[in-house]
Amino acid sequence: MRSGAPAPAGARTPPEALRIPGGPPLAANLTWLFTELPFERRFDAAAGAGFAGVEYADPYPYPPARLRGLLRDAGLRQVLINSPTGAAGSPERRGLACHPGRTADFHAGIERGLEYATELGAGLLHVLAGVTPPDVRPERAFATYVTNIAWAAERAHGTGVRVVVEAQNQRDAPGYFLRTQEQAKDVVEAVGPDRAGLLLDLYHAQVTEGDLVRTLGACLPFAAHLQIADPPDRSEPGSGEIRWPRVFDALHTGGYAGWIGCEYRPAHGTVAGLGWVSEVSA
Repeated sequence: MRSGAPAPAGARTPPEALRIPGGPPLAANLTWLFTELPFERRFDAAAGAGFAGVEYADPYPYPPARLRGLLRDAGLRQVLINSPTGAAGSPERRGLACHPGRTADFHAGIERGLEYATELGAGLLHVLAGVTPPDVRPERAFATYVTNIAWAAERAHGTGVRVVVEAQNQRDAPGYFLRTQEQAKDVVEAVGPDRAGLLLDLYHAQVTEGDLVRTLGACLPFAAHLQIADPPDRSEPGSGEIRWPRVFDALHTGGYAGWIGCEYRPAHGTVAGLGWVSEVSA
């Protein structure tokens, strides 16, 4: 499912954007890639490496107009941003969607996230679930979460922005509420696939569940966006345990037509590591 948001005005999208050969285009996650450069210089670096789209977790330290200018000047499309979260080390660091009693704060965060997403032309807003509070029963956390995601999806309806949800593994995100792809898919079905979508992160899926080809078969009809990295080190594809040619073949068979976000930690520099695009697709 392709994001319906327009490219930024004046964007120069390269005709031969970096993509899986014969498959989906790749978006550079600027939180993870080109970290050898200051954030504002990563846009031009991504464009220079052949990317046509970018994503990043936290646009909120920058005015939307400044980010729009960086996108325009680099000829890039904003694909996805995250909803606002709390400061590092705070209980809100991974979101508030499953926190009872924090509805007003959650709503305020979604309003801000939608403001940025619409200003930047991003078609997807990843709403983080949060870590389940220790004094909250799982049933109550689930009810709170689904209610909040439904509210966010309804609020986003008609804005050109689609809410997406993501399961995260417990090794990297201890206590994170949404843990499996099946849970995430159930939430999307409950809210309505026309209002919400699945952010299918293949790194998290492999760490938690494995069996990626079967997972793709079950989840691709609900997937609005994919992200990739290779366990165990969360580096570029081809550096770890996933058999990527088989995975990309499953994407092709499943008809996936969205973006693939490169949310990995380059092992030896971003540009030097991009050889994986042709090597693991053969």
